[in-house]
Amino acid sequence: MNATTPDPTNPTSVNLTPANPTPANRRRRRPWLTAAAPLALAGTLLLASCAGTAAAGTGSSTESDDSTVTIEQAEAVAPGASAAEVMADNEEAPTAISDYDAASAVSIDLSSPEATDGVSVDGDTVTITAAGTYVISGSTAGQLAVDAGDADVTVVLDGVDIANEAGAAIDVVAADEVQLVLADGSENSLSDASSYADDVSANAALASAADLVISGTGSLVVQGNGNDGIASSDALTIAGGDITVDAVDDGIRGKDLVMITGGTIDVTAGGDGIKADDVEEAERGYVAIAGGEVSVVSGGDGIDAATDAVLWGGTLDVTAGGGSGSAASEDTSMKGVKGDVYVVVDGATVDVDSADDALHTSNTVHLASGEVTVSSGDDGVHADVALTVSGGQVTVDDSYEALEAAAITITGGDTEITGTDDGINVAGGADGSGTEAGGGAPGDGYAESASSTGRTLSISGGTLLVHSDGDGIDVNGDASVTGGTIVVDGPTEQMNGPLDVDGTFDISGGTLLAAGSAGMLVAPGVDAAQASVAVVLDSTQAAGTLLHLVASDGTVVATYETGKETASVVFSSPDFVNGETYTVVAGGIASGDTVGGLSASGTADGASSVGTGVAGEQDQVAGMGGGGGGQPPQR
Repeated sequence: MNATTPDPTNPTSVNLTPANPTPANRRRRRPWLTAAAPLALAGTLLLASCAGTAAAGTGSSTESDDSTVTIEQAEAVAPGASAAEVMADNEEAPTAISDYDAASAVSIDLSSPEATDGVSVDGDTVTITAAGTYVISGSTAGQLAVDAGDADVTVVLDGVDIANEAGAAIDVVAADEVQLVLADGSENSLSDASSYADDVSANAALASAADLVISGTGSLVVQGNGNDGIASSDALTIAGGDITVDAVDDGIRGKDLVMITGGTIDVTAGGDGIKADDVEEAERGYVAIAGGEVSVVSGGDGIDAATDAVLWGGTLDVTAGGGSGSAASEDTSMKGVKGDVYVVVDGATVDVDSADDALHTSNTVHLASGEVTVSSGDDGVHADVALTVSGGQVTVDDSYEALEAAAITITGGDTEITGTDDGINVAGGADGSGTEAGGGAPGDGYAESASSTGRTLSISGGTLLVHSDGDGIDVNGDASVTGGTIVVDGPTEQMNGPLDVDGTFDISGGTLLAAGSAGMLVAPGVDAAQASVAVVLDSTQAAGTLLHLVASDGTVVATYETGKETASVVFSSPDFVNGETYTVVAGGIASGDTVGGLSASGTADGASSVGTGVAGEQDQVAGMGGGGGGQPPQR
């Protein structure tokens, strides 16, 4: 909230905008447990690898041992849910007051407190006992407490320094709701004890047993020496202020929920950065960021939501577990943004650098709009069940596997991903990259034939650029492309391929170019509605080589500059005709706009032939079908 000039109709009021008074009764509804949109993932799954000549979207299966599980979480997902739709099913967060009456406020100087109506003083503990507005100033080595039954209390911090070595600096023992306003231009600081007994409920520098709303334009520095920095056992909303939190455990925690709508928030935490941990109520346990500038450096998870992590405004910058260059712990979760039910980015700017998955959910991720940039020591974006990209800009700068889920759908947006193993891995299940079949390390442990797993990759729009050292696109199931532009800068090692689809691989629209090694070559099916051509080059072409695909009449139908050493190319576009021979030539000139090395046009003058292929006969090209791979799960 931003403080503005006083209300002209009430010269003693302090106006805080925008005005969104808290409803008398916050909604408590969240029907996702009973009104679900299940994916076709029920039953059991069997991992498979593909083998043979240049595989055209099919392959033989290899059964893994004792890996049968049931995918129960598939019964509770709506893969394309927007931020507004997810939040509509959640409990409403308390909102900041629009103003307070300075004339009727009770002033308390902590340096020399005096008892008065609604205020008691016991040694160095000052307790607010009644409803009203209280303006606090001064310093103390004691405590400011609120014990006001079910009353609403407004506490204005206007130059406060509380350093309590015996407990919490501020302890809201009882109230219906506390509005904590940081007065315009004020500087405030809170610090607490270095340790707490196990049975102490108020174990944070700023602790509240009631709904807590923080707003205003002043500053607040919170030092959580013994446990958390700011903690509410009910709901917590931050609507304004310049807030810095440094805590040995969690930085900011709201049991019911954490809602951030404004302010500048800087969190350093030994545990989780921002956390909501109510697992009892389906409409609670969420972390939502609708505005403000939020920065988190955490030893554990950056954002940890028991249900939903919803980011639809403002900016979020997270470094978790030391970042992507650090080893993830087997005992501590070090994910960037984690929500057990949903992770939705729908308008926010998100930057994550994490030792474990950057974005992670046990259920569903939807990247709908905004900007997402991540680096991860494991998966860039991981969903046990479904991952949807429908818009915005998504960049995975560094990861083991960039995008991983049991079902991945891309309908729009601009996505560029990099993986030291797979770029896209359609495998999913409990957090673990890859699969057990095909020579990989232990993975998700599902079992059934690949063609009937229900694991799917569906691409109908947007731009997808993939850079991988392992498989570019690895689908342990079926793949369907109906639109969009896909460019795969695949592996150089022969045990991986630019494309690896174990089930059916259908394409009926869009543009696909996949380049890389030739030992595990896979292409769209020969019966697909749109023609494709696969070419194993006569010799490996160096990075930076300009390749043109030329039709028999001399028309250049595709121009691509290789990103690394390339031994094969797979092309598909509406311009291709089954039965026609296409020649790949090296040299010439590229022109027009370029997407991931794929140019809008080019000329092949002076270029030399490096391979040929016949559209619709990609299954006859010499090569071996690819299989999946992965690394052990990280918890």
